[in-house]
Amino acid sequence: MRDHRRMVSDSVERFSTRVSNYVRFRPGYPAAIVDLLRRECDLRAGARIADIGSGTGFLSRIFLDAGFFVVGVEPNREMRAAGDEILGEYPNFRSVEGIAEATTLDDCAYELIVAGQAFHWFDPPRSRREWQRILKPDCCAALIWNERTPRTEVMRAIEEVIDLYSNDHDRSIREGGRSRIADFFAPSEVKTAEFPNRQDFDFDGVKGRVFSCSYIPNEDDPRSRPMVEDLKRVFDRYQNGGVIRFEYRTEVYWGKLT
Repeated sequence: MRDHRRMVSDSVERFSTRVSNYVRFRPGYPAAIVDLLRRECDLRAGARIADIGSGTGFLSRIFLDAGFFVVGVEPNREMRAAGDEILGEYPNFRSVEGIAEATTLDDCAYELIVAGQAFHWFDPPRSRREWQRILKPDCCAALIWNERTPRTEVMRAIEEVIDLYSNDHDRSIREGGRSRIADFFAPSEVKTAEFPNRQDFDFDGVKGRVFSCSYIPNEDDPRSRPMVEDLKRVFDRYQNGGVIRFEYRTEVYWGKLT
């Protein structure tokens, strides 16, 4: 396994050139997540939430809309700046530069910690210790993903193109770190839930969505040209009214870190 410091640096560098595509083409999160965690984690009005790896603020937004206070912890300057701009209308949001293992946040200050689409970049033992430090006693953490689902022909075809052009050494990133979730929460029970999610794209949207993935060559990489051509063939075959549908399942894993 690569040195974790190298992975952190790698994750920061990768997304600096993908911010625009990330903002425009990544899916948001279902508001039902908030209802689930409010109920399961006994969140009260005005609770403080730490969003680790907050990126451009997709996950933070659904908690802000529900009236919670959110601090986004994000190491990438460009992603954090985009999040600050997008969420600037919310007085109950602020962001800080930090990582999962060293958030810079106060001790015992948060009723919930969430991480959306980011757990694979974390060092689980060090992150667990840090999250225990900033969580109030007997409070929860939740790991959340929007996972593309190959349940339709078009999604299977899209995944084949992504598989063909993704960097081989990034398989662990695509797995998302799910194999480490049980150990991260142990000995506490890990609960799970799943919600449907989707996006409809024209061809520019399809390209932007794929280029937002960290394990895909950048748009200025010569390897990207044949990938775009393959994506166009898939789009032309399956488009209906000039769009195709990306389907996701939004996965939520939560528990206590006691």
